[in-house]
Amino acid sequence: MSETNPITEEAVESATAQALAALETATTFADLKALRAAHTGESSPLSQLNALLRSVPNDQKAATGKLVGQARGRVNQAFAAREEVLKAEEERAKLAAEAVDVTAAPSRWRAGARHPLAALQEVIGDIFIGMGWEIAEGPELENEWFNFDALNFGPDHPARAMQDTFFIDPVESHLLLRTHTSPVQVRALLERELPVYVVAPGRVYRTDELDATHTPVFSQVEGIAIDKGLTMAHLRGTLEHFARQLFGEEAKIRLRPNFFPFTEPSAEMDVWQPNAKGGARWVEWGGCGMVNPNVLLAAGIDPNEYQGFAFGMGIERTLQFRNDLNDMRDMVEGDIRFSSQFGTVI
Repeated sequence: MSETNPITEEAVESATAQALAALETATTFADLKALRAAHTGESSPLSQLNALLRSVPNDQKAATGKLVGQARGRVNQAFAAREEVLKAEEERAKLAAEAVDVTAAPSRWRAGARHPLAALQEVIGDIFIGMGWEIAEGPELENEWFNFDALNFGPDHPARAMQDTFFIDPVESHLLLRTHTSPVQVRALLERELPVYVVAPGRVYRTDELDATHTPVFSQVEGIAIDKGLTMAHLRGTLEHFARQLFGEEAKIRLRPNFFPFTEPSAEMDVWQPNAKGGARWVEWGGCGMVNPNVLLAAGIDPNEYQGFAFGMGIERTLQFRNDLNDMRDMVEGDIRFSSQFGTVI
């Protein structure tokens, strides 16, 4: 009596038909993955039939194995073909979604922002205008007399060396890129009637290497007041008001003795920054002092009748410790993301 074959042609055809019919419903890779597990995995009908091959009579094993193997191959090929179709459809959909008409006008715009240095310079100007001062400007390509001689810099002063200052060829022309905005103060004294209260913001140039705390092109704001009876007390009061306007009502300044050719007595100025990151602290801010009589004489002013005070500080440095910025290079690299974080106000 011959043994019965547990695998029939009808069962193989039925399992194959079910797999192919289900495959037509797959519209995404997720669908395909689920159907592949159901119709080609270990628990699928075809896999279960394949497992029954061990029970097939020996004389029928070759034919039955071929039948099951061809069915499984047909289903696997169908799944592979369907995967290619879905892949092509997904790529077409992605390209359509990412399509850009480069000839079309933009449908929206991004709000820009002024550079924080320009905005801070304007804030500083507004503070001094509120005190009744004038804003003065001068050339960045300056004559050596205005930049050094009129400000009591001696012929051998280190700042006049070519390794510190950008001189313009030929050197005999005595032209240079100004190293501070103090020449604007001298010009203001020569052009205006006394008394004079002038603040001069602007770009200046020095032969510094670009790093986190230095840049060869930076901004300064310098002020000069010439009137009868001015003292260090007026200087301190002016700078203390300026500091409170910039850093808050709790801000204050302190003066430490120093030397500058254009002021006598001179002082280094620190500001108490109450809102500093990591806690309130003193920060070196700039220099100041009473205008040296030689500077007054260079401008044709009698130092016995008029006195004055002057001060100056870097705007980049002010922005750095006022807004907790660590690297000055961020201010000059032109990355729009740097300006955008400040919005439209400082």
